[in-house]
This record gives sequence, structure tokens and C-alpha cells, in this order.
Amino acid sequence: MADTISKERRSELMSGIRSKNSKVELLVRSLVHRMGYRFRLHRKDLPGKPDLVFPGRKKVLFVHGCFWHWHSDPDCKNARMPKSRQEFWRPKLEGNRRRDRENKAKLTDLGWEVLEIWECEAREPEEIKSRIKWFLGPIPAEN
Repeated sequence: MADTISKERRSELMSGIRSKNSKVELLVRSLVHRMGYRFRLHRKDLPGKPDLVFPGRKKVLFVHGCFWHWHSDPDCKNARMPKSRQEFWRPKLEGNRRRDRENKAKLTDLGWEVLEIWECEAREPEEIKSRIKWFLGPIPAEN
């Protein structure tokens, strides 16, 4: 099946996709900050450059786009395989998923705990807050 838009337009659309500071990541960062947690961003010295890093807790949080990280939830509408050029997309998305698993395993081996938040979950911010609170634990009282 051929692409329905021009090569130039496709290139323009794809160039607008960011690997960090996406809308969903910014939403999660804002939510976590308003909850009172403090974090570091995209630490390059950690496998996968986690989106949010909580060094004192030795915990990291990844905010994954459902399409690019090929969300395995069958109810996720964003993680569909494209109908065109599957010979390109299948290995690309499988590779992304494999890399995510490897980074998670490396982080775990280094003693870090990992939480993944998916793009499709952003529709339920209260659920995200609940998962984050469960994952990170209590906020230390200020002196």
C-alpha cells in the first residue's frame, strides 16, 4: 500500500516527533512536580537516558510513546502496526522494544527500579498519580 501523502510532507511530519520533551512527557513531569517529588532529566550516564531520574530513591521513570515503543496492550489504539512498508516498520519497532527491555534490565542490574508510563495512560492522570505515588513512596517532609 502506497503512502497517501508526499515524501516531503511525510518528512516534515516525522521531523516534528521529539524523543524528549514530548507533550506526554511534559504532562507527566508537571504532574510529578506538583505532587512534590523532585527529579533530574535524561541522565546520559544511565542506560536508555531515563526521562525522569530520582537519584536519592534510585528509581527512574520512562514516558513511552505507544507507537514508537510498540505498546503491547491490545486495547491501545496508538500502537498499531502501519499498513504500509511493514518490512521497514516491523524490525524498527521490534528493535525499539528490544532496546527498551535491554535498558530496563541494565538499570535493574545497576540497582535501579524502573516505572514505565505509556502515552495512552495520559488520559487518566489520577491513575498515573496513583502509580507514581505507589512507585516512589512518601515525599520526605521538609525541615
